[in-house]
Amino acid sequence: MKTMAERIFNVLFLCTGNSARSILAEAILNHAGGGRFRAFSAGSHPAGSVNPFVLELLGQQGMPVAELRSKNWDEFAMPDAPRLDFVITVCDRAAGEVCPVWPGQPVTAHWGIEDPAAVAGDDELKRRAATKAYRELSTRISLFISLPIQKLDAMSLERELDAIGKLQDQSQ
Repeated sequence: MKTMAERIFNVLFLCTGNSARSILAEAILNHAGGGRFRAFSAGSHPAGSVNPFVLELLGQQGMPVAELRSKNWDEFAMPDAPRLDFVITVCDRAAGEVCPVWPGQPVTAHWGIEDPAAVAGDDELKRRAATKAYRELSTRISLFISLPIQKLDAMSLERELDAIGKLQDQSQ
């Protein structure tokens, strides 16, 4: 049996299309979370496929991509879905939508990230947009996983996650 300190926290990242930002966040947290977190992603209106520039970038970072897929957030509101500890929206549209009721009252936050899938232009511009989103999410996720989660109540955790979401990319 796992003690509280060994407990694995389930995190759902939401976006409208679930093709870029939420997929990046899922992969980054699963990679960086040291087994303390299990990340998922979903969308309110899933695109049906993962952005190829996101897959390319994650592969270059040595992260597994075979299991990544664009899926509807309804999968996580089902009775047999993982119990969620955190639900984080990464796009402004999903943050404004009426979300399903998540069992267990997870801590929620919004981390607005520009959509690399919406970038028009040549492949280099699209790669740069995916890299920028990756960098911003990596920074926020690093801060998230360093929080003393077991020592904070839900309101304090929500405040901390909201503060992380307000960080600006300093590398522009």
